[in-house]
Amino acid sequence: MKRDVALVLSSGGARGYAHVGAIKVLERYGFRITSIAGTSMGALVGGIYATGRLNAFEEWANSLDIMEVLKLTDFTISKKGLVKGKKVIEKIKEIVPERNIEDLNIPFCAVATDILDGTEALFTKGNLYEAVRASISIPTVFQPHRIGKRYFVDGGLINPIPVNRVKRSDNDILVVVDVSAPIPYDKKTVDAEKYNDSRYSEQIRIIREKLNNLIPSRKENDEDISIFNLSNMSIGTMMRRISELTLEKHRPDLLISVSKESFSTYDFYKAAEIINEGEEAALRALKQNETFIQTSGVPGSD
Repeated sequence: MKRDVALVLSSGGARGYAHVGAIKVLERYGFRITSIAGTSMGALVGGIYATGRLNAFEEWANSLDIMEVLKLTDFTISKKGLVKGKKVIEKIKEIVPERNIEDLNIPFCAVATDILDGTEALFTKGNLYEAVRASISIPTVFQPHRIGKRYFVDGGLINPIPVNRVKRSDNDILVVVDVSAPIPYDKKTVDAEKYNDSRYSEQIRIIREKLNNLIPSRKENDEDISIFNLSNMSIGTMMRRISELTLEKHRPDLLISVSKESFSTYDFYKAAEIINEGEEAALRALKQNETFIQTSGVPGSD
């Protein structure tokens, strides 16, 4: 008998590709995902899964190299953020046509933050991509997303692991995928010079520097942390603490953890590697909780 899963997908930038790998393993082992809640990249992957088009999304993501990512990144010099975010959403729409959330295959919730009043915004109906664009708006990186008179930024500011927002049903199990976990990471052998010297990384660096020049500040020494980096580090620290408190209060039946050190927030050209990392993390979690494997309906597990 298959086990029903209420699935929660965390924020985490490009590491969110790991959600794809985790979902693949859960399905391979006979679990049936019956509802999803996601924040930021978790909202994107979760929403696409709920349309039934995750395989097409994975194929597209795996095809992206550094230059393709650059073409999809509509950089802008603005105090609101580095990236407009329109190009990538329009491209994804070509692969996964627009849908309303209420018409998806399973219940879905995307979490964003209303930046004007500081409240949590829950998208459980309406246009899927409006919800996703609101949820992925990482402050200082993506420009806030406007819907009517409201401005939305990344839901991770308030609820990076939205355990309390996933729809539950009788006898389901709660599975959380945390792609920013504070756990050690054994870095694999990679061509670090290739990535560090790429035009993509250089473009990010230049845009960051220009953004810093827009913000009034004292003259910084070379060894000082830039305002941009300080802002992102502060946000990351806050989100991590919220995540820890959430997992203490709402303990999942199965926690799949991907190290925050595994990949950068901006490694969108490493989809295949990150998806594989998600698969490995899911396999580790299942191995540590063999009871789930024995009751999930996997052939030969009875």
